[in-house]
Amino acid sequence: MKRIDIVYGGELYSVGGREFEEVRQEVVDGTTDGPSWLRVNDGEGMRREAYLLLAPGVPIALIPVPEDDVEVAGDGQWSSHGDH
Repeated sequence: MKRIDIVYGGELYSVGGREFEEVRQEVVDGTTDGPSWLRVNDGEGMRREAYLLLAPGVPIALIPVPEDDVEVAGDGQWSSHGDH
């Protein structure tokens, strides 16, 4: 897995170096066992830690990004190399 993208409060964050199921379970535990914090990366490039509050009713989306992520090229054609 390349990374896990996270959408929280309308903003994009990410987590690297962890398995999707591990992060998913941490979110589930954080929302059922009472408030907790999830450490994530804020921004692109240089790592900047951020902490997201996990609590019941707080919307969060986890998006696994595989190593061989397929992108849509500018002409609408699928590309596995990021060619545009």
